[in-house]
Amino acid sequence: MEKFVIGGGHRLCGSTRIKGGKNAVLPILAAAILTDEKVTIHDCPDISDIRNMLKILNSLGARTTFENSVITVSGGISVGEIPTEAAKEIRSSVFLLGPILARIKKAKVAYPGGCDIGLRPIDIHLKGFRELGIEVTEQNGYIICDASGIRCADIQSDKVSVGATENLMMAAVFTKGSTFIRNAAKEPEIEDLASFLVKMGAKIKGAGSDVIEIRGVDCLHGCDYTPIPDRIVAGTLLAATAICGGDVLLENVVYEHIFSLVSKLSKSSCLIKPVCDSIYISFKSRVRAFDIVTHPYPAFPTDMQSQFMAVAATAAGTSIITETVFETRFKQAGQLIKMGADITLRGDTAIVRGVGRLSGAEVTACELRGGAALVLAGLGAEGVTTVDGIRHIDRGYESFEKTLTQLQADITRICL
Repeated sequence: MEKFVIGGGHRLCGSTRIKGGKNAVLPILAAAILTDEKVTIHDCPDISDIRNMLKILNSLGARTTFENSVITVSGGISVGEIPTEAAKEIRSSVFLLGPILARIKKAKVAYPGGCDIGLRPIDIHLKGFRELGIEVTEQNGYIICDASGIRCADIQSDKVSVGATENLMMAAVFTKGSTFIRNAAKEPEIEDLASFLVKMGAKIKGAGSDVIEIRGVDCLHGCDYTPIPDRIVAGTLLAATAICGGDVLLENVVYEHIFSLVSKLSKSSCLIKPVCDSIYISFKSRVRAFDIVTHPYPAFPTDMQSQFMAVAATAAGTSIITETVFETRFKQAGQLIKMGADITLRGDTAIVRGVGRLSGAEVTACELRGGAALVLAGLGAEGVTTVDGIRHIDRGYESFEKTLTQLQADITRICL
């Protein structure tokens, strides 16, 4: 058990570099088992979700290494059953269904776990698999798939789903003919996975648009690849600077990937501008209130809603936050209220009346992004804040306390 102890009230200053994105690296790791040859992935964050994914790959028969931010995967796979404990620990285990089925035609996995932020049904994945000719059965909490009759298909997704789009792309890489995914997700991580697969020898067009075409090939080969930087980590540090004030340079950021966040704050008392592959952030006074509605990319991301609630808690005026993606992603609200925030929840909407400054308190992280929001709130609060449950935060932020200390924050990790 560990916790963060945070001394609030320090302006942030300095620079830090953003590593490869969690949500980019995880599906790329899944795709790496589509070949027996060595795949090398650079600039990977050392976070628990990635460590857990490597354990799963090893259990399937792959050989992996992880050293100095570089991961290698080789040897392919010989087993199609994902260990139950691992599947319940990391939701991204579901990404492995597509590549397992493409390689060895049979797969078995328990329903995936991850953060408790509401129902995240994988029926969109399974519906797409069935359209590819894959037999899918659900028995006693397990999903069992048989892809011996897999074929190309023209798939119309009922709902935009990042995970389903990625899974179907990987499942279809070896099918004869062309597979189309319509109403596909457009997130940068989709384009990144497609770029990785193309570098391995796949034929994919349209990633980043509504329609993706996958033309089947006979085999894929190894490659070296560097994933896109983590736009959610960059956005979290942008939000931290908005709360605390200061002058920060974030290196290795794709400005377009976080533009929906920048646009919410750039009309307030701040300067945010791109500098080559970095962004410079300067906040001199209190942020003004804003309204956000979460939607799939390129709209405001659900993975930044919690952090921006922490910003809104101390902004000047009343902010309205509407969550349309996950139905229970306001769990951080109760913890922020313990710190003095004025938040009213009405269904999928939060009304946040800025109070100027929060007060330090003992709070608990219940999930990844909500936990990050509590850390940000503590950075700007008066007094000392302790955040328990930081194992959730470690799922997506590498040594979060070290990154923030580098920016002159007062935060310490305590082992209990």
